[in-house]
Amino acid sequence: MPNFALHTNKRSMDILTKTVSPFFRHRQRKIELYATETDRIQARQLQTLLHKARNTQWGLKYDYKNIRNYTDFRERVPLQTYEDLKPYITRMINGEKNVLWPSVVRWYARSSGTTNDKSKFIPVTDEILWRCHYKGGVDCVALYLQNNPSSRFFSKKGLILGGSHSPSPLNKQAHQGDLSAVLLQNLNPLVNIIRVPPKRIILMDEWESKIQAIVKSTINKDVNSLSGVPSWMLVLIKAVLEKAGKQYLTEVWPNMEVFFHGGISFEPYRDQYKALIPSDKMHYVETYNASEGFFGIQNDFTDQSLLMMQDYGTFYEFIPLNEINDAHPTILPLEAVETDKNYAMVISTLGGLWRYQIGDTVRFTSLFPHKYVISGRTKHYINAFGEELMVDNADKAIAMTSRMTGAKVKEYTAAPLFMLDKAKGCHQWFIEFLKMPPSLNEFATLLDQTLQSLNSDYEAKRYKEISLQPLEIVVAREGAFYDWLKQKGKLGGQHKIPRLSNDRTHIEELLAMNLFQ
Repeated sequence: MPNFALHTNKRSMDILTKTVSPFFRHRQRKIELYATETDRIQARQLQTLLHKARNTQWGLKYDYKNIRNYTDFRERVPLQTYEDLKPYITRMINGEKNVLWPSVVRWYARSSGTTNDKSKFIPVTDEILWRCHYKGGVDCVALYLQNNPSSRFFSKKGLILGGSHSPSPLNKQAHQGDLSAVLLQNLNPLVNIIRVPPKRIILMDEWESKIQAIVKSTINKDVNSLSGVPSWMLVLIKAVLEKAGKQYLTEVWPNMEVFFHGGISFEPYRDQYKALIPSDKMHYVETYNASEGFFGIQNDFTDQSLLMMQDYGTFYEFIPLNEINDAHPTILPLEAVETDKNYAMVISTLGGLWRYQIGDTVRFTSLFPHKYVISGRTKHYINAFGEELMVDNADKAIAMTSRMTGAKVKEYTAAPLFMLDKAKGCHQWFIEFLKMPPSLNEFATLLDQTLQSLNSDYEAKRYKEISLQPLEIVVAREGAFYDWLKQKGKLGGQHKIPRLSNDRTHIEELLAMNLFQ
């Protein structure tokens, strides 16, 4: 997302922000239309996509020229996974045009998710770059200024912590990298000059060397905004504090006012950030900017839900999560969803993804405008005993239990543990603490009770221990998760810990590593 800075005196800083802010008002008014014109906006996105791709090989295959409405589109074009589209994307990488999208696509966002070591290469067309990803960055600023009129956002430096980038590892024509690196590579050169750190540092491949280089480059700058993934930004913040010999980030960067974050839930990290940045002027804005597109922005500091961004050239569909494995699931457009239900998200985009199952699940908290929370992944939940435990339940429970006990959790993952001798089972949690609770048994009991209060299915399975025994906690040694990611070559960027798994693959690897210091 764009960051702006200008060296000037305090008075002119305030004038600058006041001068620039009105230029966002037109966009703010456009966003307000999400509350009343969802069906019209989304219909326009679909028609634009169909028109743009009508003469592509994909568009000819499904006769896009004769699709008149959403019903035609839904009946004619089948749901797609990455494996379904992979042969088409491979041809695009090799320089073929008019495949999924009219143009030759030069850039691809590398995404491996949280469970698969194999990389996916998501096309980043010029259209999705400018009309979706960069537009989302501008809207982040527009909505932030709307919520914080006293901001001095444009007066200082903005620090972006991106992923790794390789200039041309696919072939001579196709370039790839983490989404953040692709976005930084293609930014207007003027923006590259006025943000920190320099481009040569932010695109370094080796994570640990990059962190040290960023610290050295930025520690004496006047930074007031951060952008990145919460877990990795926390690593950077602690490195800055260690280098500066300070306890609080506000002692290093006193004008800090906002952190634009995304990629993983902020809830397990919220208290750690508040402890390191003890300022009532600090704000946290969540975004949903995936390799496949920019889908949501937190537009209210008091509501952690995300506003569904409706006019970024993305057409949304949703599958009720309980039907995700059905041969013919119910599929709903955005205007037909309901609140308090988990849906798997399906997208068609300016990047040439058609009815693509992105793998994320959402739960709407309000309609018109549509606001939602990211509840998890279609493959990242525990339902071994019918409990349907989702990631958002787990994140909230960890945060609430930590507050009740005074503990601080750095990272965690959980998986089912089957007790064959009892024909029952439990959930096994592998937790790395920054601060241990006074009693691990009490922490486990409170975590279990909190999960029951948040999830009625989990509560039902725990009732009289009919299906589920009390959960079990294994304490991770310091650095266990970091070492696990490092072993897999997944330090930094958008790489993340799989919070919940329905099998024991990840937790067994971590348990094995826990034996070695």
